[in-house]
Amino acid sequence: MPPPSDIVKVAIEWPGAFPKLMEIDQKKPLSAIIKEVCEGWSLGNHENFALQNADSTNFYITEKNRNDIKNGSILRLTTSPSQMAGQLHERIQSSSMDAKLEALKDLANSSRDVTFAQEFINLDGISLLTQMVESGTERYQKLQKIMKPCFGDLLSFTLTAFVELMDHGIVSWDTFSVAFIKKIAGYVNKSAMDTAVLQRSLAILESMVLNSQDLYQKVAQEITIGQLIPHLQGTDQDIQTYTIAVINALFLKAPEDKRQFDESSVNILDCPLTEMAHILAQKQLRSIILSNVIRSPKPINDEMAHQLYVLQVLTFNLLEDRMMTKMDPQDQAQRDIIFELRRIAFDVECEPNNSGSIEKRKSMYTRDYKKLGFINHVNPAMDFTQIPPGMLALDNMLYFARHHQDAYIRIVLENSSREDKHECPFGRSSIELTKMLCEILKVGELPSENCHDFHPMFFTHDRSFEEFFCICIQLLNKTWKEMRATSEDFNKVMQVVREQIMRALTQKPNSLDQLKSRLQNLSYTEILKIRQSERMNQEDFQSRPILELREKIQPEIMELIKQQRLNRLCDGTCFRKISSRRRQGGCLSLSLTHSLTHSLTHSLTHSLTHSLTHSLTHTHTEKEFVPVADMKAVVTGKDCPHMKEKGSLKQNKEVQELAFSVLYESDEYLNFIAPDKHEYCVWTDGLNALLGKEMTSDFTKSDMDTLLSMEMKLRLLDLENIQIPEAPPPIPKEPSNYDFVYDCN
Repeated sequence: MPPPSDIVKVAIEWPGAFPKLMEIDQKKPLSAIIKEVCEGWSLGNHENFALQNADSTNFYITEKNRNDIKNGSILRLTTSPSQMAGQLHERIQSSSMDAKLEALKDLANSSRDVTFAQEFINLDGISLLTQMVESGTERYQKLQKIMKPCFGDLLSFTLTAFVELMDHGIVSWDTFSVAFIKKIAGYVNKSAMDTAVLQRSLAILESMVLNSQDLYQKVAQEITIGQLIPHLQGTDQDIQTYTIAVINALFLKAPEDKRQFDESSVNILDCPLTEMAHILAQKQLRSIILSNVIRSPKPINDEMAHQLYVLQVLTFNLLEDRMMTKMDPQDQAQRDIIFELRRIAFDVECEPNNSGSIEKRKSMYTRDYKKLGFINHVNPAMDFTQIPPGMLALDNMLYFARHHQDAYIRIVLENSSREDKHECPFGRSSIELTKMLCEILKVGELPSENCHDFHPMFFTHDRSFEEFFCICIQLLNKTWKEMRATSEDFNKVMQVVREQIMRALTQKPNSLDQLKSRLQNLSYTEILKIRQSERMNQEDFQSRPILELREKIQPEIMELIKQQRLNRLCDGTCFRKISSRRRQGGCLSLSLTHSLTHSLTHSLTHSLTHSLTHSLTHTHTEKEFVPVADMKAVVTGKDCPHMKEKGSLKQNKEVQELAFSVLYESDEYLNFIAPDKHEYCVWTDGLNALLGKEMTSDFTKSDMDTLLSMEMKLRLLDLENIQIPEAPPPIPKEPSNYDFVYDCN
């Protein structure tokens, strides 16, 4: 007979004693269990003791997370969180350097546990740590020359404990003084600083900037590009990653008016990060990142790739203002740009007002604007009133005309000599191409939280977007000729060019020259071959009868996927409660009544017996059962309550796309972090299915494609009267004797 589900068999350790094997009744109060354990070892004052996991986490067992205890778990009887917090609070104020160092080391380790952290924070522990950083370190600096390793460790453990405690989100970042910010910034600005101290200082600055607009202003006044560049020139990739993360955070939080400035009037090294818009494109910082990070012998890890991706996105987002600015046809300065394009293309100077009649000059301008490929030959300024791409298209055209003059003149004159029907309109092409490139590079969109898709080639040139345009406009003209296109084929040509660019970008060229070479190989003929090859693999499934059959059986497959998701929810999943630096186990399961598991299409009004069993630690609720009828919605990612206050540190980015919350009753939430992407999709799909909503995860689409393809193939085989065996063929037996030789003769 199986043991009761409420009884858990565990081992409990106590220093200096032989471990005990016990059966824990989960129905009994935790205090009663601790009292029983203490009495077994003749220990009094059981309220001063607690149980914790005897693993690498050492997290305390509480009433909220006790259901995570499994059969065979090893627990440890230890000092209660309040007692431990009080002892460490006293020990870190010791006058003995060795005692203080040991206490701070213990504090840094214990602070990962939210239960301990809450107790230590209740003793005003955060304030004590900040005071030690602000004033106490000056005392230690006098000893730094003779006790340098000890000083570095002391400060390192102090900052580690601070980061761990703040990471729980219990204390607001807005509570810190300017003196503390200056101290942390000072550690970053020093040329020679302990690696651990520097890393934690950079992490603290990043969190300050991301979590408080007021602190952003103060941090930005303390840090300059020149002070951060030495950290990029080092060899420690973690330090480089945190340095770029600080730059990204400051840039991300900078007000719009601070992102634009005249770079010719300032020194890049002394420029505050509040005025860093075009600095990111300046040669010095870009070349340092290129040579010391991207082209470093060390492989780029995922977090560094993400930070480089964020930097790339933020740099391209500087183009958004021009992209969303319409041209003012009455603005003479803007009109002069169009005159400059005409002058370079046809080698003509602006005629004085008295040269010829007005009608003659208008006719001449109209003729030239037509050759330049504008849609509006009379007033080409009207072509740039569409947003996007707005004035950005005109900027690109002018850059191409000035910096690649020969190619520009060749394209314009080559097309102006063709028949009207076969000319590739340079003006119209440039506008549409600029719009396409903005879509491909997602100009104006915020960086994704879990994307690593940076392109090394964009760090090889100060004007990478403009150079990218110049390469692509020449590709467009080449493809136009290869397709022998006419004006009616304009959209088809743009589709081919988009495919050429996308296929080249997927190969991640290291330089713009490599991009040019790969685009050269992706001719229109090559694109046709690739399309033909792909079509051959899909051709059998694109005929009308097959498509109709797919459409007919798709609801059955979707119902099968839905049933699988709900069955998976019945099995339950262990979830971890994760802050940005710690993990704590938990378990969530969903139970469905037997009568309803066979009919998943019942309305929720008939599903009152469905319930969520919840045993994770939650700050807003201690309910264990939530009727499905009370569930209102499922929210994911940044919209989750437990993700809104998170910064952009590495660990936070890793979990934000795995977060989901269940809203029930009136603004009550159950918050979860899935252990992996698969579990995340299973649970969000299953919960949405319970709510009668569409399942939209990538895994659902993948499962739908796989099952549909398999079902279609089986049905086609059945039509051919091919017998499919019920059981798979037997696996060949392993040879009993491996002492043999194959005779090639």
